Amino acid sequence: MAFMDINDRSVAYRLLGSETSPLIVMAHPLGMSQSVWDDVIPALLPRYRVLTWDLPGHGASAAVSGKQISPSDLAAEALALVELAGARRFHFVGTSIGGVVGQQLIVAHAECLLSATLTNTGAVIGNPDLWNTRAGRVRQEGLAAMSEEIVPRWFAPKAFEASPALKAGWCTQMGRGDDESYAQLCEMLGRDTFTGRLSGKNTLHKDRVQLFGGSEDLATPPATLEALSADLNDAPLEIFEGVGHVPSVEAPALFAQKLLAVLAVD
Repeated sequence: MAFMDINDRSVAYRLLGSETSPLIVMAHPLGMSQSVWDDVIPALLPRYRVLTWDLPGHGASAAVSGKQISPSDLAAEALALVELAGARRFHFVGTSIGGVVGQQLIVAHAECLLSATLTNTGAVIGNPDLWNTRAGRVRQEGLAAMSEEIVPRWFAPKAFEASPALKAGWCTQMGRGDDESYAQLCEMLGRDTFTGRLSGKNTLHKDRVQLFGGSEDLATPPATLEALSADLNDAPLEIFEGVGHVPSVEAPALFAQKLLAVLAVD
């Protein structure tokens, strides 16, 4: 892991693979960390260079400094890391709030994208009341106290059967995050949406966008992905049966296989 100072805040990232390979940038879900990609990255490295990073107050990245966070801020972090990697264009992969970062890149920086794979996300995720309520509770109760309630929503029931320690492990990870950073990202999700913004002449062509979802996803159910597909000019959507909100953790082999197929399209 390495660190870069972006706007006076330390950002933790990993840059793996050959400098001569095409770059893939990967953004993780809210409450998690860049480690969600650990079981997918080995399948990518023979052909691609991989850049992952921790969102504000997540993993090893520093917390927010009081400024209201926007999708533009998160996309700017990604672009700063891409510049550090020496790349001009890149493939993007994002899950949940990571997919929101991808939507911002499509809207404002489509010329930088070779492709965008957005998973378990939406032009609108939830509603303002939900996110503002959660932000208030996080500030009052703390992430550690709320993790037992939130983490089970990330995974299909069979994931816990296959790995009994999965819930405890991610509760620990979530509980170590910064409460204020998480709360501000919740408020961002309730405030900044992309409905009606994704189908313009300056956006990435739909043939270079792929959507994935999970049939057991409670946070962004298939209907949310279907609405996003419509906003993206009917971009292709595939739903993974029996999978929840984080396919890179629940079904990494399947996810890697599907992702490589998307990336291989010229």
